[in-house]
Amino acid sequence: MVKNELERFSYRSECKKILSEFSEFEKSKKTPEIKLSAQDLAGMIDHTLLKPDATISEITQLCEEAIQNNFASVCVNPSYVDACFNLIKSSTVKVCTVIGFPLGATTTQSKYLEAEEAIKNGAEEIDMVINVGKLKDKDYQFVFEDLKSIADLSKKHLCTSKVILETCLLSDEEKVIGCLLAKEAGLSFVKTSTGFSKSGATVHDVALMKYVVGDKLQVKASGGIRSYEDSIAMINAGANRLGASAGVKIIAGQKSESSY
Repeated sequence: MVKNELERFSYRSECKKILSEFSEFEKSKKTPEIKLSAQDLAGMIDHTLLKPDATISEITQLCEEAIQNNFASVCVNPSYVDACFNLIKSSTVKVCTVIGFPLGATTTQSKYLEAEEAIKNGAEEIDMVINVGKLKDKDYQFVFEDLKSIADLSKKHLCTSKVILETCLLSDEEKVIGCLLAKEAGLSFVKTSTGFSKSGATVHDVALMKYVVGDKLQVKASGGIRSYEDSIAMINAGANRLGASAGVKIIAGQKSESSY
């Protein structure tokens, strides 16, 4: 892994090569025309409620909607994992939670303990926020070890692990390096956004992330996805999963006007 200045330089050189190749790929790429039924689309959605003022009645409704519509998971803050697990344990819906959310700036040990407790309480999917500042500082060894701690813990418990890059805060070079580190660390997904920063998922970011990780990792688009059209655009760009608080409206062909 990246341990000295020479290796760091090589890592960044690889990134520049990828960006050059991606630029050519984008110019020649023909946009696919993927269309999905409401049922198929629902199976790709993490039905999300991460508002700080979310109540147990809203969490209960979230779970009921997820079961009724066969969403992939419910995505909630860690304090609601246990409640969600008990509400949906007889269904195929999984419990997803967020770690180090929404800033990603907590210590590796605190992220590990938070994830460990969430898994114990019934979480089957872990969405961890990358340490954005460390990535920008080019402290790639720290970022790698931060990611690997969650990847290894998740593998031990047969959980799906995702890293939230918070793409709106990163340059394209930083997005590429974040994806390369995630691949090296052994996570399951790279994810665009928390939904709590300056902006959310974009088609460009999803396409770039998919280009970097290829078939080794999957891509989750999240933040600002409020309609069927938004969802299909992200899937056409390469997303395998969508994080959305508007899942019910999306599969009904409606557009959410919510800012969340």
